[in-house]
Amino acid sequence: MRARDRLRIAIQKSGRLSEASIDLLARAGLSFRMSRDRLFCFGESLPVDLLLVRDDDIPGLIEQGVCEAGVVGYNVAREHTLAQGDESERFGVVAELGFGGCRLSIAVPQEEDWQGPAQLAGRRIATSYPGLLGDYLQRHGVQADIVVLSGSVEIAPRL
Repeated sequence: MRARDRLRIAIQKSGRLSEASIDLLARAGLSFRMSRDRLFCFGESLPVDLLLVRDDDIPGLIEQGVCEAGVVGYNVAREHTLAQGDESERFGVVAELGFGGCRLSIAVPQEEDWQGPAQLAGRRIATSYPGLLGDYLQRHGVQADIVVLSGSVEIAPRL
């Protein structure tokens, strides 16, 4: 099997990181032509192509050798590592790009006075980030049921 002669970079197809990633690459002198299906951008100025994918897929695409680099939030990279159960990380953070900040929060009913992580013991907690939540709970010695949601997170308070 011959090595690819073009560099592939995976970026978020839509969302907060998408436009900022394309802008960053354009400022670096790269120009692209979008495919009809809007899933691939062919590099016109250099042998660099973009894969436009879900951000959650980017770490796996790098690990599997589908692409050589990607732009993803630290939350997604860390969640992927925790989900694999392997702290060796088969990919690494090369640089912080200064855009796309993320804050993960724990929400409790308004009538509850938040006293800290111990308050979560024995509760059911819905999240799109089970690895990060599990790590947080473990660091605080808290046992809770984690309900994994990947789409309709607005239903979480009713669970």
